[in-house]
Amino acid sequence: MRRALALLLFLAASPAMAEESCTDLIDRVQRATGAAVAERSADFARFEAGPQTSLTLSCAGADASSVGAQYRGETPPEAYDTVFVQAGHAITGIAPDRLRDATRQAREGAQAKRHSTIEVDGARVTCAFMRKEQGPLTLCAVIQRPGA
Repeated sequence: MRRALALLLFLAASPAMAEESCTDLIDRVQRATGAAVAERSADFARFEAGPQTSLTLSCAGADASSVGAQYRGETPPEAYDTVFVQAGHAITGIAPDRLRDATRQAREGAQAKRHSTIEVDGARVTCAFMRKEQGPLTLCAVIQRPGA
């Protein structure tokens, strides 16, 4: 499952480069969400964010980092949106209500056609839905667009 989210982030964002600011981004996501850091490297972090929910952070510089959330299930609870929006706001600064609306649109589109992307305030919210042998998986990421 981690590989699926990492692949989604990799395909949607520019290549990650280690930066000193990644520590700051990890700290911001942790403070905003209360999620526990489960794995950490120079340019990546994975957080445990609640039942069947995890977050990943890919650091690619001041204006190209991304944060994703995965939920092991078909219909994420409200807490999934909340933690994803908190993490996205911590990384992008985009207003939480704008991120929440974009996330819901992208997730609804993904459930209908497996993948959907919504542009919002200089970032891209992308969601994917897949059925795997281990069960359904819902993935969403907010990716900053460099120079946007």
